[in-house]
Amino acid sequence: MKAKVLITRLNDGKIHSGQSLATEFGVSRTAIWKIIQRALKEGFNIRTVRGHGYQLASPVDFLDQEIIVKNVESVSSRPLALSVVDEIDSTNAEVMRLLARGECVTPVVTAETQTAGRGRRGQPWCSPAGENIYLSMGLSLSGGFSAVDGLSLVLGVAVADALEYLGAAPVGLKWPNDIFIDGAKVGGILVELQGELQDGVVHAIVGLGLNVHMTAAPAIEQAWTSLALARPQLTWSRNALVSTLITSIADASDKFQSVGFAGFRSSWQSRDVFFSRHIMARDGELQGVGQGIDHSGNYVLRTIEGDVAVRSGEISLRFAS
Repeated sequence: MKAKVLITRLNDGKIHSGQSLATEFGVSRTAIWKIIQRALKEGFNIRTVRGHGYQLASPVDFLDQEIIVKNVESVSSRPLALSVVDEIDSTNAEVMRLLARGECVTPVVTAETQTAGRGRRGQPWCSPAGENIYLSMGLSLSGGFSAVDGLSLVLGVAVADALEYLGAAPVGLKWPNDIFIDGAKVGGILVELQGELQDGVVHAIVGLGLNVHMTAAPAIEQAWTSLALARPQLTWSRNALVSTLITSIADASDKFQSVGFAGFRSSWQSRDVFFSRHIMARDGELQGVGQGIDHSGNYVLRTIEGDVAVRSGEISLRFAS
């Protein structure tokens, strides 16, 4: 018996005794207790009410592959191979494996939780079960690596567009790959490339982590938020979010192949959280005022010695104190 089955039963918010659950599922009370312990380790918020049983402290918004596929197919003609899994090491790693086996043209993987999720520069990505979005998508782009300059910024625009369409406006973008709401990070994008170095096809594995229902994350040191915290007046459905995000990313990818980064630059600039702010890069060695991005997607700082472009391969920018 999987923890997800038990969580689904507890999703009514009521208190259920261990004995009633054991009888319903045809297992022992000890088995129920073990499943509860496993679910707690996976990040589900289950409360033990002494003498009464177990209660899910907050409802779980489970992903549903059938709903997501139906929503995407209703607005997009692009053929997608979607997989919704309960647990995986990393959705990016799974898309890489699928591409390596040649099984899918446009693979999309989303998971309830990741055991080895990662962000930029290999940093671990907090992935509690059933609360957020962990989504990766494989995009095939022609023209070699030079044709993907600015892709991560384009994807930031696509994610911001999707969130604002669903009511989260205004959404900010922090160079080079973070999504911001109300001055705090709500999500991040990780792009990894595979393919020909020159003029061949490049596979871009696009990974997106987005905080949806999360309300506590003591391991995260930087300022963060979630859609539920930032926009509590709205009801957030992870299925609706995943569907809208997939469609927006696919559409942006198609447009990017046609018009390049230039078609997205103004949209990115209008959401720049660094613009006109005193910021620093390169571990504080470079400080200046944010001027936005140049035609290649590099970030420009106005310093006392003139404008300096910071490439995305260098350290992330930080607000100067």
